[in-house]
Amino acid sequence: MPHLERASILSELTPPFRIARPAKQSAPFVWCSPHSGRVYPAAFLRAVRLDPLTLRKSEDCFVDQLVDEVSALGAPLLTAEFPRAYLDVNREPYELDPTLIREPLPDFANSQSPRVVGGLGTIPRIVADGEDIYEGALPLATAYQRIELLYKPFHQALAALIDETYARFGTAVLIDCHSMPSALMNTGGSARPDFVLGDRFGASCHPVLTAFVKDVLSGLGYSIQVNRPYAGGFITEHYGRPVRGVHALQLEVNRGIYLDEATLTRTRRYTYLKRDLSYLARRLFDEFPQMLHTRAAAE
Repeated sequence: MPHLERASILSELTPPFRIARPAKQSAPFVWCSPHSGRVYPAAFLRAVRLDPLTLRKSEDCFVDQLVDEVSALGAPLLTAEFPRAYLDVNREPYELDPTLIREPLPDFANSQSPRVVGGLGTIPRIVADGEDIYEGALPLATAYQRIELLYKPFHQALAALIDETYARFGTAVLIDCHSMPSALMNTGGSARPDFVLGDRFGASCHPVLTAFVKDVLSGLGYSIQVNRPYAGGFITEHYGRPVRGVHALQLEVNRGIYLDEATLTRTRRYTYLKRDLSYLARRLFDEFPQMLHTRAAAE
C-alpha cells in the first residue's frame, strides 16, 4: 500500500498546491485556503469506507474560489490541491492518531492533542460529521509519505510567500480562509454566525486587524463572532508573530450563506458573498497598511 500511495501522490498531486500570483504584488498580504483541495488520489478512494460526497463534507468547499480575486487585486493566494480528509496542513506536522496508525508512534509525534483525540489530526481519522474514514489502521509509512510529499512542500511555499512579502513591505499579513458548517453538530442545530474571526485571542495579529475586518463585514450586514468557536488553528498560531511585524488572522465563513450543504453546490448567494469578500480585500489593501503604520507609531 505505501508504495502504491506514493505513486498516486506523485502522479495526481504534483504540485500539491497552487499559487495565484498577482502581476505585481502591491499589498503586504498573503491569502491562504488550506482546506479547499478537491483532488482525491485514486489509491485513497480505493482504501476508504466512505463515498466521495461524504468525504467532501470535510472540505472548505469553494473557499479558494470565493477569494480568488485577491490575486488580481495585488496579493498572492495559496491553495492546497489535496483534500483535508486526506491530509490536514492546519495541524502540526506530526499530530498523529495512535488509534489510526498500526505501528508505535515516534517520540516526536503529538498523539494527545485535543484535535488528535477528536479524530482530526494531521491524518484525519474521521470526516467533519464524525464518520470513520478507514476500515482499519494505516501504516506509519503512509503518514510519513503524505507529510513529506504534501505537508512540508505546502508549508515551505507558505513560509516563502510570507518571507517575500515581509522583505518587500516590511510587514506581512496572512489571511487564512476556512468554512464551517451552518449549525453545531450534535446540539439540535444551534445556528452559527456568518463569520468567525480567529486571532488566537490577540496573540496572532494586531487587534486593529481583527477590528477592521469585523467592522467591514458587519457594515455589509454579516453577523460576526471573534475567537468562538474558532480561535485559529496551527497556521494562524505558527505564522502569526505581530511583535515581529507578521500578522495572521483566520477567516471562517458559514457554509450556509453560500452553499447547499447536502449537495455541496453553490447557492445564489455565492455570487454576493464573493463580491463582498473582494470588497473586504480592497478595503484591507487600501486602508489597513497605513492604519497599522499609524497605530504602531503611536505605540
